[in-house]
Amino acid sequence: MKMNAFTVENIPMIKEGDDIASFICERTDIENNDIVVIASTIVSKAEGRMFRLEDLVATEDAKRIADKLRLDPRFVQAVLDRSHEVLVEFPILLVETDNGHVCIKAGIDDSNVDEGYLADLPTDPDKSAGDIGERIEEITGKNISVIVTDTNGRAFKIGQTGIAVGVYQIHPIRNWKGEKDLFGNILEVTEEAIADEIAGAANLLMGEGDGGYPVVIVRGLELRSQEGSIKEMYRSEREDIIKKGLRSLSKV
Repeated sequence: MKMNAFTVENIPMIKEGDDIASFICERTDIENNDIVVIASTIVSKAEGRMFRLEDLVATEDAKRIADKLRLDPRFVQAVLDRSHEVLVEFPILLVETDNGHVCIKAGIDDSNVDEGYLADLPTDPDKSAGDIGERIEEITGKNISVIVTDTNGRAFKIGQTGIAVGVYQIHPIRNWKGEKDLFGNILEVTEEAIADEIAGAANLLMGEGDGGYPVVIVRGLELRSQEGSIKEMYRSEREDIIKKGLRSLSKV
């Protein structure tokens, strides 16, 4: 097997209403089964998911949390407005967003955006991935997949890595249950987070600073499907023992 990954060069600064799919297709050749990996920041920009703190009014709850974290109460209010549940208030503000993604500060980003503005994660990342993917397929006539990514920390390790927050025409999990290992043993629990693995590989090329590349093409993996949702990755409430533990600690 062989995988090839490369950046799409000269993507312009994205503005609200821009056609990201057209920019990609104008700057690279797309082949069948390509996986187009796109940083969520430019998706949010194109969708107009930008806001200013000066337009927000903090509630007493936001002020209380902000005082502990030494953050602007209006920023904390922005996080609360985008959160289904606050899992940890201090020393980090860890939340579950309205679409089920668990992350620090609801994924709100102040990097690579205009001064005075902040960027949200896309409201429905699967739909965002699908809109761009369908447009690329319309322009090129090729069958492709899309992964929208963000950077996340890990609970037990230092450092951030790229992770998938939305997908189109790819299952984010590959289930190996029932297949055999090298010794003929039946695999019982192995589920591979392929969308996150691809996002992490793409993040190596995207970069994090002012020289970043927001779009990466991954070629050579036969992973395209006729369906797929990022929600396949999220544990059910019954299975998620980490959330249960965090809720128990918050009551102590």
